[in-house]
Amino acid sequence: MLPWIRAPRTPRTRRTLAALLLAVAAVATPTATAAAATPTAATTTSRGWNDYSCKPFAAHPRPVVLVHGTFGNSIDNWLVLAPYLVNRGYCVYSLDYGQLPGVPVFNGLGPIDESAGQLAAFVDKVLAATGASEADIVGHSQGGMMPNYYLKFLGGAAKVNAMIGLAPDNHGTTLLGLTKLLPYFPGAEDLLNANTPGLADQVAGSPFVTKLNAGGDTVPGVRYTVIATRYDEVVTPYRTQFLDGPNVHNVLLQDLCPVDLSEHVAIGTVDRIAYHEVANALDPAHATPTTCASVVG
Repeated sequence: MLPWIRAPRTPRTRRTLAALLLAVAAVATPTATAAAATPTAATTTSRGWNDYSCKPFAAHPRPVVLVHGTFGNSIDNWLVLAPYLVNRGYCVYSLDYGQLPGVPVFNGLGPIDESAGQLAAFVDKVLAATGASEADIVGHSQGGMMPNYYLKFLGGAAKVNAMIGLAPDNHGTTLLGLTKLLPYFPGAEDLLNANTPGLADQVAGSPFVTKLNAGGDTVPGVRYTVIATRYDEVVTPYRTQFLDGPNVHNVLLQDLCPVDLSEHVAIGTVDRIAYHEVANALDPAHATPTTCASVVG
């Protein structure tokens, strides 16, 4: 099966709305969620990453920090990309952030400014362990956007060389307009804000998104790469993922491989074409063309 195959999209709107409301309901009843949960990411053994004895060498002098998306965690989001990078000689680390009390496994739900503080502490820990002066960050979805708060407001620009986002909601998302339906569901918007602030923060036009993008998308000294797919059904419109500013490289997967059908989840979890572009962004001096054949290796 090709790594970019996505699930059927019809009827996409009803499925996405149902998923959104089910997610809110699950977070609103954390006791039931905890009882049904599978073992947490902390109890899962990662395959070759989060090794604090790893020391970067000259070819790859910076550790790579992976930042999962909403409802993700430090293991499940990176079961393919982390080993992919480790096998290429990188010291790779991933964190859990945005945890809510009583909600195991599913992270990235807390206030995003607080999640950025967790990222700041984690980057400091990685730099101290590796002896490196800077790290590179690769994030998926919220994990590709949240670090921008760290870079702009928490001093991260001095500690980060490259920021690479896979389907990041850099300017918020309309969820295909589904957030506009919230007023028709009495109490749903309040439930989002009270129980899942990490979701509410990502809505286009939210106070968090407005603050994040005030004064420009980027900060000096950081190289930015955004990798998007035209089939993204979560961060919509997909072009809002792209950044504007110096040292920005915006990539649309279908410009590299027209038959890549990855949607929002696949681009961050299994797409080898996207991963090849990540590798290029981490080491631009040795970049090679990304094509449909980039799934090999």
